[in-house]
Amino acid sequence: MKNYLGEIGLVITAIIWGSGFVASAVALEHYTPYQILAGRFLIGAVLLSLFFYKRLKQIKKSTLLKGAILGGFLYVAFILQTVGLEYTTPSKNAFLTAVNVVIVPFIGYVLYKRKMDMFELFGAIIALIGVAVLSLQLSSDINIGDMLTLACAVGFAFHIFYTAKYVKEEDPVLLAIIQMVVAALISWIVVFFKGETSFTFASEGMLPLIYLGIFSTTIAYLLQTVAQKYISETKAAIILSTESFWGMAFSVIILSEIMTTRMAIGAVLILFAIILSETKLGFLKKQKLI
Repeated sequence: MKNYLGEIGLVITAIIWGSGFVASAVALEHYTPYQILAGRFLIGAVLLSLFFYKRLKQIKKSTLLKGAILGGFLYVAFILQTVGLEYTTPSKNAFLTAVNVVIVPFIGYVLYKRKMDMFELFGAIIALIGVAVLSLQLSSDINIGDMLTLACAVGFAFHIFYTAKYVKEEDPVLLAIIQMVVAALISWIVVFFKGETSFTFASEGMLPLIYLGIFSTTIAYLLQTVAQKYISETKAAIILSTESFWGMAFSVIILSEIMTTRMAIGAVLILFAIILSETKLGFLKKQKLI
């Protein structure tokens, strides 16, 4: 039963994250990327602390350290993604971010000497081809927004990898709270340092920011952290990778973004790479047995 709840939780997370690309694009019309992160992480930290304040008494030093590491990865990944969204489209931003699930095996191989099979290697190569088709122009120039988003994918890969590692050792709710608090602190320090303390309270800007804070941050990351405790990493990665589908769908439907053939081909290649690296085409082997 918990496995099904974990899968449902991750599906909801993917849908929320997909819609978050559009909300971020709208919010960027009223706030700087640094203000958006400060706002959404503050909302997340406050709401999670209020709802689960009784658990705060159970925090251990190890939980604080691991939560702080996750919070650091989270902020770096998000600032790269949000700034990248200023220079690229929401659908490209969504698809390029999804490359993080292909990067995760490389982290395990380099840092922990985990074996990486040929499926993962070919998956990474196909993903790189997909990224090239999706983001490179005919002149071979790379959009700065695409590069920032690719860097954010690396940041999210580290976040996903260490979330999977830490959630087996610590209370997932406490990890979610601490990483939000740390990310919020970093965000506000950066905002004050940059002198961007003047916020607009117009509804056009506040509504998407509140949406990001409540849904894309508080609910989504709580769901992700808790759900990964009850589901395998492979299934979790596959389900979360559908975020890119939702990001493209919402940007096309809400922002009327045009879906080009080139974008579709690149997206399909990236998603195939994700499925290949995570499932190793095991479903084909099962069909052959039948």
